[in-house]
Amino acid sequence: MFRALRGRNYRLWAVADLVSVTGTWMQLIGLNWVVMERTGSAATVGLSVLAGTLPSVLLGPWAGSLADRLPVRNIILTCQSLHALIAGILAFAVWQNAPIPVLFALTATAGLVSVFDGPALGRFGGQVVSREDLGNALALGSVLSSTGRILGMSSAAVLAAALGTPALFVINAFSFMAVVVAVLAMRTHELHPLAVSPREQAGVRAGLRYVTASGRLLLLFALGFVLSSLGRNYQVTMAAMSDSATHYGVLSTIFAIGTVVGGLAASACRKLTLRLLLIAAGVTSIFQAIGGVMPGTWGFALVLLPIAAGAVVIDTTMSTRLQLDTADGMRGRLLAVNHAVGAAAGAVGAPLLGWLCEHLGAPETLVLAGTLTLIATAFATTVFAAPPHRRAALAHRVLRRPHPVLPPSGHPHTTTRPTSRRRHHPRPLPHKTHTHAHTHAHTHAHTHATHR
Repeated sequence: MFRALRGRNYRLWAVADLVSVTGTWMQLIGLNWVVMERTGSAATVGLSVLAGTLPSVLLGPWAGSLADRLPVRNIILTCQSLHALIAGILAFAVWQNAPIPVLFALTATAGLVSVFDGPALGRFGGQVVSREDLGNALALGSVLSSTGRILGMSSAAVLAAALGTPALFVINAFSFMAVVVAVLAMRTHELHPLAVSPREQAGVRAGLRYVTASGRLLLLFALGFVLSSLGRNYQVTMAAMSDSATHYGVLSTIFAIGTVVGGLAASACRKLTLRLLLIAAGVTSIFQAIGGVMPGTWGFALVLLPIAAGAVVIDTTMSTRLQLDTADGMRGRLLAVNHAVGAAAGAVGAPLLGWLCEHLGAPETLVLAGTLTLIATAFATTVFAAPPHRRAALAHRVLRRPHPVLPPSGHPHTTTRPTSRRRHHPRPLPHKTHTHAHTHAHTHAHTHATHR
């Protein structure tokens, strides 16, 4: 279950991840509560999420392209230092009771840095462990992130009461230094280098062609968008379901415990398959709808733990399959697209769920969102069960393409569908013979994500 921890580099990476995630969740809880306390609006909390995620929607593919071309180690060191600086400025702004737009602007700036940080961290994480241990490392990373979430959430209220809310931002600023120290301390000769895209496959357009050439990738991203936008913006729905800061803290802690359970479950799986992803998505959607009809905050808390566990299984499986079933040289761009999809889901889903909670009520919103994600999962299951060429044809129809797009060279799962050769031989004329050969063949690229 913990085989990835055998490597020294991954142990350093794991400790840094735990420290950094703990600080990040301290700041997130502090920021959300400051916004909620000053405005009393769940929709405004959703706008806070939007401010941090919008840069990823706009610039994600370009950041992924840089991660595939430049040394990711330098990108990480630069971005982590900038994150520490922004967290320090946020601490000062909260201490001085700066207006909400100032906090939103700083949150958007941190989101801009995260655009370039995310793909680099993902690609570098793939070099810390071997290909065989990547799925296990991602699952353990989920456990560590969830543990950091528990530590961050549970200690945020205590530290804020003892030291003041600005202290949460200061602690987060120092937590970024853990990543810097870990990266500098790693043994470079023990890293596992990833292939770099050749010149003809470099750039954003090549990455987008790679994605759009695969019906499976498009469907995975579409399903991920629906699940994330309607099923995972619990920063908003937990705040709306809470009667007080104490209840919000309890729900946040329960959710964090559920993510640890989900991470351990994912690490125990021998293979993280597409089937597992779809089952987890369906079960999580059902629990979400049930959460809306459970009585009161504590009734919602009962179903929150399996919801959180399912969310981690979904995310870990999705990330594993995207990295293992695609070309190494495209990994940064695919991770950036995946991050951009998640950011777009947050940008759309958080304000939408906040608006629905205010106008329909939080329980009704949970039922509606759970029903919609269950329908989307059922549709995706039906499409994934279809033959590969039909999935690709559906994707091309959605994109309004009359013909399939030829995949870039190097696509790891290119399959050629044989077509018949038709030869037309007209009657020979006197003293002359004319032979016309007509060949028509199309090559489809399909990314086969068999397990995550």
